[in-house]
Amino acid sequence: MTKIMMFGAREDERPAALNWAEKNNVELTISSDILTPDTIDSLKGYDGVTTQQTGKLAPEIYERLEAIGIKQIAQRSAGYDMYDLEAAKAHHIIISNVPSYSPNSIAEYAVAMALNLVRKTSLIDEHVRRHDFRWQPVIMSKEIKSLTVAIIGTGRIGQITAKIFKGFDSNVVGYDLYPNDKAREWIDYKDSVEEAVKDADIVSLHMPATSDNHHLFNKEMFAQFKKGAILINAARGSVVDTLALIEAIDSSQLAAAALDTYEFESQYFPKDFSNQTIEDKDLLRLIEHDKIIVTPHIAFYTDVAVQNLVEGGLNAALEVIQTGTCETRLN
Repeated sequence: MTKIMMFGAREDERPAALNWAEKNNVELTISSDILTPDTIDSLKGYDGVTTQQTGKLAPEIYERLEAIGIKQIAQRSAGYDMYDLEAAKAHHIIISNVPSYSPNSIAEYAVAMALNLVRKTSLIDEHVRRHDFRWQPVIMSKEIKSLTVAIIGTGRIGQITAKIFKGFDSNVVGYDLYPNDKAREWIDYKDSVEEAVKDADIVSLHMPATSDNHHLFNKEMFAQFKKGAILINAARGSVVDTLALIEAIDSSQLAAAALDTYEFESQYFPKDFSNQTIEDKDLLRLIEHDKIIVTPHIAFYTDVAVQNLVEGGLNAALEVIQTGTCETRLN
């Protein structure tokens, strides 16, 4: 019987994983451990592995996987910047991801965060908790319909986000290295990121992390934003320069931000630090800032998405075992 190890598993993934294993006649071991030099030897005797890696994979893992006889790592997420694709290829390791598991989940969350910030619901809630029920300019908002929204990255998630905002009758502009002709129904494409953001009231990020866009949203880029704009990042943390963002908000160049990803999140998300000390002072600044919403990379987190991620990772692992490759391979 085929044997697959499922690393980095959470309790909410277990029902879908066990159901998949039964349907596919696979012996599945479910572990909360992640793939590290200390846990890799537990893969001896297995045919494949799926994991939910968040931090960078230790470089020696690829060589050791090859020695064990494992031919792939199936990542249960769309993001794959934690892997060295060339190093994996050099050791005949196929890296795969789950490129689309529930784009609606992330798109809906991005719009929800934008609505929260535009309609100032957190501030209103704070006033109500103080029993201050006055109508005041500080909690007056704008209509989403009257705003321009810039979608940066117009893949599956970006397109759905654009469609939802278009449903509010917002003016939706966008930028992507590879514009989608079908998406032009909802998006007025611009020739650069700078052109897309310069008149936007809301800027929503939906791009993958690459070496070319690291800290793309830095001090210089924020200076190109319309004064008082709102930033939503439901993409990858590395595309935003954290300190530059805080400075832009503190100087009122930006009005607010909602961050579902943070560039140094892997040590903290999704873990329980309620009884531990957070050493990352910049993360604490974000969490404590009254104009920034921080959520723990949770935009995807719906029942549909969890099932699709589990099955996507396991299907890719099994496909490589059976055929030597898979549709979602990255290298």
